Amino acid sequence: MTSTIEQVRARVADQKTRQPELYGGIDFSATPERFTDDPANSVAPASVAGAAPTPQHIALVRAYTLLGDRVADAYAGLMPQHGFRGLIAMLTKACDEGLEAVPDAPPELIAFIRDMEHVPDWLDMDLVRQGARLDRNAMANLSPFAIRGAFVATFMNKYAALPMALTGTLGAETAARRVNETASFFTTTLLPGALERHGPGFKAAAMVRLMHSMVRFNALRRPGAWDAKVYGVPIPQVDQMPAGLIPIFLLSYKLLRQGRTTFTPAERARVELARYRCYLLGLPEDLLADTPVGIVQTMSARNQTLRRGFDDDTCGVLVRATLAAYLPPDRSWRNRLFDTVERGFAKVFFVRHFMGGDPAAAGRMGVKITAGDRALFLLVAVIVTSRMAAYGLALKIPGLRTLADRDLVRQLRGHLARYGHAEFTTDAAQYRPTRPSAEPVAA
Repeated sequence: MTSTIEQVRARVADQKTRQPELYGGIDFSATPERFTDDPANSVAPASVAGAAPTPQHIALVRAYTLLGDRVADAYAGLMPQHGFRGLIAMLTKACDEGLEAVPDAPPELIAFIRDMEHVPDWLDMDLVRQGARLDRNAMANLSPFAIRGAFVATFMNKYAALPMALTGTLGAETAARRVNETASFFTTTLLPGALERHGPGFKAAAMVRLMHSMVRFNALRRPGAWDAKVYGVPIPQVDQMPAGLIPIFLLSYKLLRQGRTTFTPAERARVELARYRCYLLGLPEDLLADTPVGIVQTMSARNQTLRRGFDDDTCGVLVRATLAAYLPPDRSWRNRLFDTVERGFAKVFFVRHFMGGDPAAAGRMGVKITAGDRALFLLVAVIVTSRMAAYGLALKIPGLRTLADRDLVRQLRGHLARYGHAEFTTDAAQYRPTRPSAEPVAA
């Protein structure tokens, strides 16, 4: 860990000084309701033996639960002067052409870009590139079917899901856009050179950071829109961990269960990719462990301190809207067929991986699993597994490796065309106020 708890707490408190218009009304000395010291009231079970989070991990997560994104928040704070489209235009130009191409670039934009350009001491870009090559197989073949199910899983907790509900993502059309934007971001980061300084993944990460900061700006500036005593700050740093680190957390968890405490070279490359992608998204280095034990400890600290809570008006509506969303770009027969197959697979994938395989619990949320859904899941699983195995073998053969990788890149570009242009914006006019928590704190 590169920061002391005192240093992190100082950065948290400094938000009030740097941006009083956003954070002036938040008492950073108080712990929000969403944080719990009792794992029995949290969203996660106990950690694997030997990787339980330490008091240091818990204290770190408690602090980062109240931290936004200091450089992106400052830039988003310029919306009254420049408008959100103006901020997006300047950020896009700075990412594509450099800060020197932006006339009279605001100091906040300069600080934002310089923060992203900073190269951490631990970074090995060769490993990042290797990790991207290794991850293209699953992204090309599995992710188009699994992304909806994984996205739905982020709505299972009312404290973490509220920003999405607040921004008006309660309709199928808006939910479809958010799913496709998420898929577009992660797919883009795996293209060759995507995470280099002027690569499309670097720019996509900047846009995601700005979008999150716009959510904070709009939520905290609108009277009655956000209850900091209950929810802390919108989209705190710890809530960005699951999307970016779940794959390497599950990998690390599996290794520890097998008695392994180190990564193979290929696993290490995937870890480096995930860590750097999260770093570009603004995740503090303190939360980016690089060993199986450290990764499980850090993620478990986040999950074991997030209070359990399911609000059907927030979580249930988001889940149902996302499962009802039509994701393809048009209604051609091929896309309607894909939608049927993908939706059935996603529902079963969600129940298996995020509902403990309990269809009755899913049913109470409005997620009904049919025999047809199960059949589609098995069909897709067989096809995807076979394709991934074939590509995995080809990627190990010198004569075929380049051709296989080139074909996977071609598929990723095709997926991006189907996902459509990702805007990464949020419309304040669609925001709705939050309601005070009606549940006891221990619920």
